[in-house]
Amino acid sequence: MILPVIHWVRSYGLALFVGVALPIVVNAEAQTKKLKETRPANELSQLHEEFIKATREYKTSLAKLLAIYERNLNRAEEKLAQSQKLYAEGLISKNQLADNETAVANAKDKIIEGQRQMANADAQIAGTLVEVQAEAQMAKTPLRKGSLLRTTSYIRYSGAVTWALSDAWKVQRFFLDSFKKQLPVGVFGQGAMHDRWRLDHRNAMDVSIHPDGPEGQLLMSYLRSNGISFLAFRAAIPGTATGPHIHIGRPSHRF
Repeated sequence: MILPVIHWVRSYGLALFVGVALPIVVNAEAQTKKLKETRPANELSQLHEEFIKATREYKTSLAKLLAIYERNLNRAEEKLAQSQKLYAEGLISKNQLADNETAVANAKDKIIEGQRQMANADAQIAGTLVEVQAEAQMAKTPLRKGSLLRTTSYIRYSGAVTWALSDAWKVQRFFLDSFKKQLPVGVFGQGAMHDRWRLDHRNAMDVSIHPDGPEGQLLMSYLRSNGISFLAFRAAIPGTATGPHIHIGRPSHRF
């Protein structure tokens, strides 16, 4: 009776081991696949968060500078008021009075510039948050062919034509004929920055033109009339664009 029992234990134990281990392996593989799929999105979110954090830190430093500029303005205005009295009494020259007036004007200019930079920082943070929502929406609802999407930071057109880098000469010839100069191609195909951001840019090119300028407007009109997909960025978007440019070709998907 001993051998049959041992045989039963071995057989049943092996089956039990396989029955338990197989779901664990399958579950581990599923989790690994899910991790690989969500990793690029997590990295993009991290880039957005880092950009917002850096911009807020920049705002904090600007606020400190503005406080200094305001104190300097108060001192300059007090000194100007004194110099105006002294000039009225004939105790200082007109040039000395003018110097104090210039000092007040310069102090005001610094405050205005600091306030402008603060407003830009706020706009960048707001724009980044909008783009995060827009990208999430774009992922859920891909554009139909021939559709155009406009946001505060970019314009996206989904063309019906299958465009390839081998067709780039057509765009270059159009630009040369229109503006009598070469198309300012920033990146042709895959670039180092795209490798870093894990973007598949192998069948696209970036043109260093602001979309709101006359060259950008005419180029986008040409692309749309020929059914060529493009993305026109008005500003930098963390993890997507380093600055204003027109991306010709399908959107670069993440590896």
